[in-house]
Amino acid sequence: MKNTAIVGTGSYVPEHIMTNFDIEKFLDTSDEWIFTRTGIKERRIAEKDQATSDLCKVACERAMKVAGVTASDIDLIVLSTITPDTHCPAGSNWLEAKLGCTKAVSFDVTAACSGFLFALHVADKFIKSGASKTALVVAGEIMSRVVNWKERESCILWGDGAGAAVVTESENGAQILSTHIHTDGAAGDTLLMPGGGSKTTPISYESVDNGLHFLKMIEANRSFKVAVNRFAEACEEAMSVNGYTVHDADIIIPHQANLRILQGMAKKLGVPLEKVYMTIEKYANISSATVPIALDEAVRDGTIKKDSLVLLTAFGGGLTWGSSLIRW
Repeated sequence: MKNTAIVGTGSYVPEHIMTNFDIEKFLDTSDEWIFTRTGIKERRIAEKDQATSDLCKVACERAMKVAGVTASDIDLIVLSTITPDTHCPAGSNWLEAKLGCTKAVSFDVTAACSGFLFALHVADKFIKSGASKTALVVAGEIMSRVVNWKERESCILWGDGAGAAVVTESENGAQILSTHIHTDGAAGDTLLMPGGGSKTTPISYESVDNGLHFLKMIEANRSFKVAVNRFAEACEEAMSVNGYTVHDADIIIPHQANLRILQGMAKKLGVPLEKVYMTIEKYANISSATVPIALDEAVRDGTIKKDSLVLLTAFGGGLTWGSSLIRW
């Protein structure tokens, strides 16, 4: 079986920073209230003229530069997003054009906050099967445009950004040891965006007035417990399949959902919180983009070193969850 490896990572977050103190100015909340419940201090907000593909383009170019590949080398682009530029064409098609990847096949994967791991799983299988040689795996979101900024409990959680990885057949680079993905459609109504699909089209004044086009979190307490359990299960699966235990991981990079969830995951796994890489305080929850952004930052700041055993994990709406174990 072919070896697949990550040979370059990249990320991009918009320059505009929205702090909790900024939110205090238009919402009945406080920095203390937000930070205590979420671990978030600030988030990045895309400019009005930026689309998701624009954020992804920068992240991809940075990853390609590290990998030493050009647009003509890319034959597959898998984009994870729930906030594409348009629903048709796919967000990946716009990204393909902006990057000039004329030899690539591009398509989107929709798996909410777990999306990057689903996209990585797809690219890994494409390369292992021989259907692709060099892939861009990218996740990008502009969550600030799908949240209701009048809902204190939810709008404070989200931010914007993109992360990418170049994946290729190689015995060099960060070896992808395994990828694992799961879904539970029966519980899909706990985190959803009711509007915009065939159930509510054409878009009407009524659907807009009822806030159906905003992301909604239902039964947050139940979601918290499920998230902690699924995070832990996914971590244990990736480690056990490869003959390890969670204690063998040098670093765990989870989806940055909420500080309390990450603390709960670490406690359930019995690992020190210091092993869990976090960007939640400065970037908030960027849905599927949190994992590749954190991965790129961990590489760049030296947290991930040669031979590090890196465990990626995520949980999100769908419900979806997954993991991947990588030997750097």
